[in-house]
Amino acid sequence: MKEKRILIGVDTGGTFTDFIYKEGEHWGVYKRLSTPSNPAEAVLEGISRIAGRFAGGIQVVHGSTVATNALLERKGVKTALVTNAGFEDVLEIGRQNRSELYNLTYAKEPPIVPAELRMGVKGRIVSSGLELEPLDEEGARAVAASLAQRGVESAAVCFLFSYLNPEHEKAMGRILDEWRIPASLSHEILSELREYERTVTTAINAYVSPRMKRYIHEIARETGASNLRIMQSNGGSISAETAMAESVRTILSGPAGGAVGAFETGRRAGFRKIIGFDMGGTSTDVCLMDDKLPLALESRIAGFPVKVPMIDIHTVGAGGGSIARMDMGGALKVGPRSAGADPGPVCYGKGEEITVTDANLYLGRLAPDHFLGGEMTLEARSLEPLLRKMAEHAGLAPAELAEGILAVANAAMERAVRVISVERGFDPREFTLLSFGGAGGMHAAFLARLLNMPRVLVPRNPGILSAIGMLMADIIKDYSLTVMLDQESATPGKLQRFFHSLEAKALDEMEVEGIPRQDVILEPYLDMRYRGQSYEIVVPRDGDFVESFHARHETRYGYRNPDKIVEVVNVRLRARGASQKPESVPEEAGPQEVSSEAFLGRRPVVFDHEAREAPLYSRDGLMPGNRFDGPAIVVEYSSTIVVPPFARGSVDGYGNVILEME
Repeated sequence: MKEKRILIGVDTGGTFTDFIYKEGEHWGVYKRLSTPSNPAEAVLEGISRIAGRFAGGIQVVHGSTVATNALLERKGVKTALVTNAGFEDVLEIGRQNRSELYNLTYAKEPPIVPAELRMGVKGRIVSSGLELEPLDEEGARAVAASLAQRGVESAAVCFLFSYLNPEHEKAMGRILDEWRIPASLSHEILSELREYERTVTTAINAYVSPRMKRYIHEIARETGASNLRIMQSNGGSISAETAMAESVRTILSGPAGGAVGAFETGRRAGFRKIIGFDMGGTSTDVCLMDDKLPLALESRIAGFPVKVPMIDIHTVGAGGGSIARMDMGGALKVGPRSAGADPGPVCYGKGEEITVTDANLYLGRLAPDHFLGGEMTLEARSLEPLLRKMAEHAGLAPAELAEGILAVANAAMERAVRVISVERGFDPREFTLLSFGGAGGMHAAFLARLLNMPRVLVPRNPGILSAIGMLMADIIKDYSLTVMLDQESATPGKLQRFFHSLEAKALDEMEVEGIPRQDVILEPYLDMRYRGQSYEIVVPRDGDFVESFHARHETRYGYRNPDKIVEVVNVRLRARGASQKPESVPEEAGPQEVSSEAFLGRRPVVFDHEAREAPLYSRDGLMPGNRFDGPAIVVEYSSTIVVPPFARGSVDGYGNVILEME
């Protein structure tokens, strides 16, 4: 008898933890409130509900916020930095960049490793990779002993030019291991130049990895470590063992899952130019995908540069749980503070501060009896007095205040989309807004109108698309190496020698990840720049890569300089193992008229200060080919879609709801 196999995708959010699962040919979804004090509780409860007592044949792909929250909330472990003597303050010195130019009281974020835990060891590798001064092993042992006495739980080791010659870092790692201090070695985490960014990234890995390790162990005890994979920020998954050692690669794993799910959903529906709009309970993530998933080689998280490949996602603090308030000047503000899962919005029954979700409910855009498929009923009665009190303070009618709350939230999300589109030379009118997240469907049409975008696509189960994306994600590992070659020296033979070492490492590690060597897809890239520039552009290593660089530079910055010497700074390799993605076949279009089975009644909904009767439709009853005019409300288990009077809805062969803007 064939063993039962259940495939589960899990996404932990600030308000809800989402599950998508497949058993045989059956698909199912489940949402439950997150457990902020211990996120693993919600994850394990959901897996238990889906798969019983973990009888075997289970495979879980999980996007976790543990590493993110440990960094954002400064709740990582006690971490030390070991570096070259005389360079202990690189974290403190940082860069000259000042993020708030006009703030006269601006102060840098304090480093995650305090001064007393930043220690230097004598020894020096120079810029050629040769050893100028051997590592002082006696001094290294004294440093390790001191760290052990201070109760250090993790250490980052970052020596100068270790990406060219890592022997000193390896020796220091062995000494720390003798004292049972887990070490993150910079040549393993980020084998590239730029001392500050390499040190920060390694320190963050050391800071969050022990917390991630404990979290993964807690889940793996129930699921089995071999049955658990973790989503990375780059849009691929890795084994639980790799995620515990390289946790910095999971910082944005949840949003990355959403981007992968949005890209695959848009591609299947025939849309190559999409802007992903993921509005959850705490924040909104936006991502522009012009026929490919965009990668950023450096991002800033909690004010720190994190130099590992991540899907290029922009986040703002506007979600369904974002709290509305009046500031001291009488202006209405929404977010970034969120009610989260506990206490949650007022309508969840425990909250006492008005949120975006409460405003949608008051305006009739949420059906209280159909929230989470009727499993959770929203309380409108407790909302009324609190909203009236706030409206009186603002000098507005309650409905005006509620619409104002939504307008402020929409404006924040509009600015986020403009950052990734207009400010980078893209015209939003050429793109489709692909909306997902539990709250996205209630705001997507209004956002599209603000941006003059022609249409919105809302997939099936939009509230759990991030979890779906995790099941669609390939197994991916990224490798890089600084080479610093000018265009004359970057001959195919010389480049191939560098790539050969990365390819050998990639094939070995992908085999550990469960991908046979013959099934690994290797994608080579080059980080290139004009001599004298400080930042690089990633160019595929194929054909005339110098001309490709000129063309990409012109696209991004508006000019090319063919007389300037071009440099190859890093060689970069992406190793990919294709996962078995859920298949779907489009259905034939049926009648345009919505059937009576989908019609749930009518309800008053406020648009532009006017209450209008709007039909309430069940998403499960809508069939391919159906068309309907706004205003309308479409309810389903994981989300609600608001179709305003200026939009018209239809259902395609994949069950996506497509809203066309007038």
